[in-house]
Amino acid sequence: MTSPLTTTPRAEERWTPRLWGTLLVLCAAMFLDALDVSMVGVALPSIGADLGLSTASLQWVVSGYILGYGGLLLLGGRAADLLGRRQVFLIALGVFAVASLLGGLVDSGPLLIGSRFVKGLSAAFTAPAGLSIITTTFAEGPLRNRALSIYTTCGATGYSMGLVFSGLLTEASWRLTMLLPAPIALVALVAGLKLLPRGRRERGTGGYDVPGAVLGTGAMLLLVFTVVRASEAGWASARTILSFVAVAVLLAAFTAVELRSPSPLIRLGVLRSGPQVRAQLGALTFCGSYIGFQFLVTLYTQSLLGWSALHTALAFLPAGTLVALSATKMGAVIDRFGTARLTAVGFALMVAGYLLFLRIDLNPVYAAVVLPTMLLVGAAFALTFPSLNVQATNGVPEHEQGMVSGLLNTSVQVGGAIFLAVVTAVITAHAPAEPASPQALLDSYRPGFTVVTFVALAGLLISATGLRGRPRPKRGSVVVAQGAPLEQPEPVAVPD
Repeated sequence: MTSPLTTTPRAEERWTPRLWGTLLVLCAAMFLDALDVSMVGVALPSIGADLGLSTASLQWVVSGYILGYGGLLLLGGRAADLLGRRQVFLIALGVFAVASLLGGLVDSGPLLIGSRFVKGLSAAFTAPAGLSIITTTFAEGPLRNRALSIYTTCGATGYSMGLVFSGLLTEASWRLTMLLPAPIALVALVAGLKLLPRGRRERGTGGYDVPGAVLGTGAMLLLVFTVVRASEAGWASARTILSFVAVAVLLAAFTAVELRSPSPLIRLGVLRSGPQVRAQLGALTFCGSYIGFQFLVTLYTQSLLGWSALHTALAFLPAGTLVALSATKMGAVIDRFGTARLTAVGFALMVAGYLLFLRIDLNPVYAAVVLPTMLLVGAAFALTFPSLNVQATNGVPEHEQGMVSGLLNTSVQVGGAIFLAVVTAVITAHAPAEPASPQALLDSYRPGFTVVTFVALAGLLISATGLRGRPRPKRGSVVVAQGAPLEQPEPVAVPD
């Protein structure tokens, strides 16, 4: 049995041009994932008018992407470990480019929704593969922390810039919002063929966990589908309840299979680490609260205040700008203060921003309410999101980096889907009868803002548990994230 070769470079102060190129390729894919999620929201009214889609059908332009992305992340993460991170990343990026091109050319709703599902599916492979390439290329510590801070910042920047690009492009044609990612993905693909390192793929002694892949993927697909449809079918409807029961059965079967599999899709022992669990729950609550907040702010500004799509996008811009400006500095900040402290501070800033936004009225003063909120949320993103990625991947064996990356991205996507559906259900339940006065409409939004505030507060309480004294690791154990010992099975190295 041989040890896997590593692509981790020496901890040099200066990065080589090739190392920078590798990081830029991976950042481009992360940027595209976030860009694609945010751009389509502003273009939905134009898409519906052009293709004749009903509101119920139109939601699947967004939900189709979420379904493919959130449902297949676990499989995508493990596939990166088993089949080779470079190969999985490049193939999925190529599929993303083709699906983007088709999405801008189709002339029917079902074809557009299908292209969105394929794009989500490809992102479910590029996201964990890209993150695991970073964690196996950059040595754990200052180098990796700096790389991850830049990488995750590109995601937040892509989301913010997507709103602005969509506001501009939709003025000409919604098809441009679908086509824009295609040339960017193609350039990243060509650069990736030359720059991405050729690592090693890992294969456990038990081969591929086919039952686990089927059960895990099925459970995630059904969970995301059920949550997305719950607001339409009703949370207490028989269909929704039976779907959740089916999800529970699939997850129970998946857990049983993983505990017995010699080469599991997810080694459940990784969740014995307190920092790992806090990172996963932190990602779930952090992204879930923000997605719900962004949805509510869009409704508030466009439906109630009558702002244009571009005006709304520019309102979010300060948050994205603050995140982008902090990108190269966050690695050093993480090195100095640690992930636990920064995560807790980030959640506290987010809660403060949401509480401030509860003061909104029908004539908001941008400088007094909206701008301070966006700056607090931007600071929260800059501190929390890189810290969660570092905390989730530190101390994890190289052959499990794809698995943990897929798990973290699953928390992000499932958290966004679940809490967006909850917020939608809450504001629907409080919706006034038509015709509604502006004040009545505003009052129906407030419970939704309260929900996202409490979700962020839950994340703050969870992260605060990590501020206690760090336990002393047991002799001979592998230290994961911030000190939790885990068993580490030996992999078999297989050349790409």
